[in-house]
Amino acid sequence: MDQIRRRRHKQQSSSDSSESSSDFSASDSNMSSDEISWISWFCSLNGNEFFCEVADDWIIDRFNLTGLNDIVPNFKQALDVILDLENDDFEQTDLGEQSAPLLFGLIHARYILTQRGMSQMAEKYFNADFGHCPRVLCESTPALPVGTTDMPFEHTVKLFCPCCKE
Repeated sequence: MDQIRRRRHKQQSSSDSSESSSDFSASDSNMSSDEISWISWFCSLNGNEFFCEVADDWIIDRFNLTGLNDIVPNFKQALDVILDLENDDFEQTDLGEQSAPLLFGLIHARYILTQRGMSQMAEKYFNADFGHCPRVLCESTPALPVGTTDMPFEHTVKLFCPCCKE
């Protein structure tokens, strides 16, 4: 019987390169302070500033994932990668790592419609994590990301300024 282990990504110090390495541990209690979850690692990547961290307990609830297995190739393997569950079949893990960003994006789109998700996104908005409106009359009003569709790869995220409505 294959033993399932938790996988964690090590944070690199500022003097190290931006590549991440993996460390395998038998349980969360063995996790050192410099290791982070796949979700935290993914959200911290350059270009993923619009994502907020989705709680594992929300992802584990199968109701929240309804229909995503039809959209995402290698759904099970990608879900295992996102939840940091890993087995000894490295070929299946590779397939999951390729599909994990797509699956997390779709999960995130659903999560931010919940109360917890809206609270996290509001905090990011008030901290101006999404950037500011470049117009002078808006006086650096924080911008808000807006998705025009919920289907992947159709359109990119747009930024909306609530001051000038552009």
